[in-house]
Amino acid sequence: MKAVFLIAFTFLGISLCTAQVLRSGETSSKKEQKRQKINALIRQAEEGVLVYNKQTTMGIQARSNGYGLFYEMGRMKSPLRTTVYRIDFTEIKHPKENKFQNLSNPFLFLSNPYIYGKVNNFFQLTMGAGQQRMLGQKGNKNGVAVSAVYQGGLALGLLKPYFVQVEDPGSDDLLYIKYSSADSALFLGPAILGSGGFWRGWNELSLQPGLYAKGALRFDYGRFNEVVSGIEVGISAEMYAKKIPIMALQNNRPFFLQAHIALLFGKRK
Repeated sequence: MKAVFLIAFTFLGISLCTAQVLRSGETSSKKEQKRQKINALIRQAEEGVLVYNKQTTMGIQARSNGYGLFYEMGRMKSPLRTTVYRIDFTEIKHPKENKFQNLSNPFLFLSNPYIYGKVNNFFQLTMGAGQQRMLGQKGNKNGVAVSAVYQGGLALGLLKPYFVQVEDPGSDDLLYIKYSSADSALFLGPAILGSGGFWRGWNELSLQPGLYAKGALRFDYGRFNEVVSGIEVGISAEMYAKKIPIMALQNNRPFFLQAHIALLFGKRK
């Protein structure tokens, strides 16, 4: 009986030792794989290869018909491909917009310049997804990475009535009016003293749904992989369900095509 117990305990001890050795070997193997992966990432970073799991980017952009801001999130799927999600907030201006000032106002330095015939300020919020594809890595830390970005999605147009300050022809009162069929003669007449100010009209926003598409080239010159620093140059287009009334007595359209250049900054993880 003692011999049986002795054999059993011996077998159990051998099994535990074997399991421990195997577990230790697996742990060592995982540590080695992790070490090799880290070394590979370090080597790629030294060689100028952009390597990350996700990146967040924001920036400002000048457009051929306005200006804007944007925020973008990206998740790297491979060294050459990143899925991006982006939100832009921009203002589109009509090509016929011109600022004027009432020169007859004795307090000229206090008057607000106005845009004659402007009916609405047109802002737009675009939300979409797309791809960023690497065309050329940096080659070294001081190099420039070049990538192509293309995306599309939903556009939401925001129309804010444009107000002007006028002198009431029937009295000495000053009025703030927006364009309407009833006030069109006064709105487009000689009695304009100045604009109604940027903050007037936000409680009267109207919405227009649409779609957008964007394509661009991105040049990343950041010295460190953890930091996004670059320039984006591209074109974009928006299509709305109906014409967007920006100006009176001018051709308003539902389609907008523009070029842009943007300054990028952000971080990677």
